[in-house]
Amino acid sequence: MSKKYLLTFAATAAVLALTACGQSGTVGAQDQETASGTVSITHAQGTQDVPVNPKKVYTFDLGVLDTLDVLEVPVAGVPQANLPEALQEYASKDLTNIGTMKEPDFEAISAGAPDLIIISGRTAGSYAELSKIAPTIDLSVDAKSPIESFKTVSASLGKIFDKEAVVAEKIKAIDAKIADTNTKAPAAGTGLIVLTSGGELTAYGAGSRFGLIHDVLGVPTATDVKGEGSHGEAISHEFIAKANPGSLYVIDRDVATGESAGAAKAVLDNPLVKGTDAAKNDRITYLEPASWYLVGYGLNNVDAMVGAIAGSVAKA
Repeated sequence: MSKKYLLTFAATAAVLALTACGQSGTVGAQDQETASGTVSITHAQGTQDVPVNPKKVYTFDLGVLDTLDVLEVPVAGVPQANLPEALQEYASKDLTNIGTMKEPDFEAISAGAPDLIIISGRTAGSYAELSKIAPTIDLSVDAKSPIESFKTVSASLGKIFDKEAVVAEKIKAIDAKIADTNTKAPAAGTGLIVLTSGGELTAYGAGSRFGLIHDVLGVPTATDVKGEGSHGEAISHEFIAKANPGSLYVIDRDVATGESAGAAKAVLDNPLVKGTDAAKNDRITYLEPASWYLVGYGLNNVDAMVGAIAGSVAKA
């Protein structure tokens, strides 16, 4: 075989190999894996290519942390202040404390050289700065369509960490529990969601950060609430009495943030509240504060949140 023929054969083989590489992977769908070992994730602030199975992950979102815990994905850095009991193992000195959920420690994060940073609403304003350090994705859950958004976030995490089958199985179980609760909730009467903080009362309604109770699980609203999204409506004991909910769902922010213990019961120890159907029928449910206020939409936590409302509905 001549030298000229060998060179021509080698060149042709190289071209074919490059063509094959260029054709591997698909284009056009959300969250598509590429031949380079990355996956394109569409998130709240754009689209970002991130490595598949990144080795060093920092997350500011406790719902994401809860999901990664379910998926048995190692996490290298979290905001360690006020971690709920269920996630206390992440307060370990072996992990990097990356600041708080609102204020990242940019120096510690940069020094740690993460492969992926995950943020959400509380840290959303730091997206541009964090993106300079490592690929960053904003996996905020949309309060106006919480379950759909939660499923999208979970699917993205499943794709990044090659755990899509596990995510699908967990979502299927949650869907079944939601459907069962939604069927029974309307007959259980109206509900009002109240957050207590520093002795003050705030109500949350449909479309709010806690709207899962009304929008997804089907608990009828006791009254119109003006506040939406992350901001509720400042209310009084008179407001609760006038609404006269069949069930009262209470979140104690002071407990969630570690500022005090058991303040909500003291705030609601009022003749006007005691006169409501919720109080008379022992239908005041004190929801787990950290679960609802800090963690939110994680695979384990959503299951627990739905279970809490299902339990309340079953009492009717």
